[in-house]
Amino acid sequence: MKDTHLQGFARTSRTINGIRTELLEIGDGPPLVFLHGTGTFTGFEMARQWAASHRVIIPFHPNFGLSADSPDYDGIEDYVLHYLDLFDSLGLGAVDLVGFSLGGWIAAELALRQPARVSRLVLVAPAGLVDPQAPAPNLFAFESQEVPAYLAHDPTRILHYLPAGPDAAFEAALGREMGAAQRIAGGNIQGNPLLSRWLHRLTMPVLLLWGAKDRLRPTAQAQSWADRLPDARTHLVAETGHLVFEETPEAARVVTDFLGD
Repeated sequence: MKDTHLQGFARTSRTINGIRTELLEIGDGPPLVFLHGTGTFTGFEMARQWAASHRVIIPFHPNFGLSADSPDYDGIEDYVLHYLDLFDSLGLGAVDLVGFSLGGWIAAELALRQPARVSRLVLVAPAGLVDPQAPAPNLFAFESQEVPAYLAHDPTRILHYLPAGPDAAFEAALGREMGAAQRIAGGNIQGNPLLSRWLHRLTMPVLLLWGAKDRLRPTAQAQSWADRLPDARTHLVAETGHLVFEETPEAARVVTDFLGD
């Protein structure tokens, strides 16, 4: 992650279950916890908008970004329990919880286990739901030159996040995160076959935020989530792919509008 992405953020560290967990924080107000996706190379510029009304807390998952490795973490349950311990360590009560892609999967699994910990839930193109009608492609089988077209509807809008040429450090960092995500998915790259059975437990208000042109987590999955949630609204961001906030930065305001209702 580029140093410029960290400017203005306070960085702290917590040891959770023996694992050094790095956090970024910005802003004041009620707590908003953001759980990131598989790649952290884009940084978290959208959090600067959220910081106008919230104390934004961004932990790095174990085996991702600035946090330490934990070879024993190999399934979604490890990450859910890790974050419940982290919330306890931070003294957080009920929070607004936002999760993107892999982080959306973690957020949903956390919220259905302890709904009282989440006031409002925002799922941004979340992974995790097995949807036979709109299956996700196998991210782990892509050739590197294919990736930009799956991340954005207009790849030119996100190319500045990617190295212009060979970059061993970038490739090693992303490879580490991809490997960790693959271990979480285990034998089913689509997600958790049991997740749909329990989504009715997400009784808090939920925003499903999706790029209208998402190919990585097909936009049609938004309806499958909405059909299973008691109190959900869906917002599709026009002409936008998977990296919703990076391709269309204005989408960050949709989140704060929802949280302010």
